[in-house]
Parts: sequence; structure tokens; C-alpha cells
Amino acid sequence: MKEILTNPWPWYVTGPLIGLMVPLLLILGNKSFGISASLRHICAACIPTNATYFHYDWKKEMWNIALVVGIIFGGILGGVVFQNSRPVELSAKTVADLNALGIQNFNGLSPVEIFNFQSLLTVKGFVIMIVGGFFVGFGTRYCGGCTSGHAISGVSNLQWPSLVATCCFFASGTLMSLFILPYLMKL
Repeated sequence: MKEILTNPWPWYVTGPLIGLMVPLLLILGNKSFGISASLRHICAACIPTNATYFHYDWKKEMWNIALVVGIIFGGILGGVVFQNSRPVELSAKTVADLNALGIQNFNGLSPVEIFNFQSLLTVKGFVIMIVGGFFVGFGTRYCGGCTSGHAISGVSNLQWPSLVATCCFFASGTLMSLFILPYLMKL
């Protein structure tokens, strides 16, 4: 039994399990699957402000906050208690491409050369972590949801804006990895 919990699950198992969350949430409570909205709910609950954006009945969205708390505890449980002792396997082509960019060391899937505190104090680290994080947060708010909300929930509900957003997510990721990241790694 422990083998099942400590080894990675194949995509054809995890994909349908994630996909089944959409109809399950819709059937059980007419709720839409997504994570980014929970940040608004948490801010509305914890930050006393007069901003009209945070003035709504956030208590009706406690299920979303509970989902996020469950994801966090599930991640901790999976990463600590049921930790996989084998390193994450990347394709030889991916490793070669990352090595060409100067990325040699991986801590799981996080390149040590980029994601560490000392790198944060450099121009490259600041742009990748802080500016990139701002763009992810701004983009999530601007397009009305995150990748999970649009790609999993919105597209499965045949929402045209979610299809456009998902296409933009993939196009932006491709542009970033092919053109912007190689430039940033030279800084």
C-alpha cells in the first residue's frame, strides 16, 4: 500500500481524478473548481480594509478556503510522510536544454541556480521571482482566474473566455521558455 502512495501516479490516473473534481463540485454544490479566488476570500477574511473589492459575504466561500487548506496539507503529507525517495525524472532533451542555459542542479523540479535566497538578490533572480510573480498574480486577476480554473473548469464547461485564456497561458509559457528565459539566464 505504501508503494502506491510513495511513487508518482501516471497521468492517466491523476488527470481523470482532477477532471472529476469539476462535475463533482458542480453536482454537489454548484461550485466552480479554481484556486485563485481563495486568495480573495482569505484577504477579505483577514485584512480589515474599506476596499469594495473585499466587501462581500466571504463566509459563503469557506468551501474554497477548505479546499486550499486541504491541498496544502495534502502537499505536506505527500512531500514529507509519503516522500518519493527517487529523484524526479526529466527527459534527456530537457536536461540538455537546461544545462545549455547554465542550470545544472535541481532540487526536485526547482533549479537551484534560480530559486534560492542569494539569487533573489541578483537582477536575474529579482526579475524571475518578483517581477515574474507579479505578472502571474496580475494576469490571474486580470483574466478572471488561474490556469486550473480556466483550463480545467472553464474549458470543460465550454466557456469561450476560458479557452482563450488557456491558449494564452500556453503561448506565454512557450514564449517565456524559448525566448525570455534564455535572455534572463545570461544576466
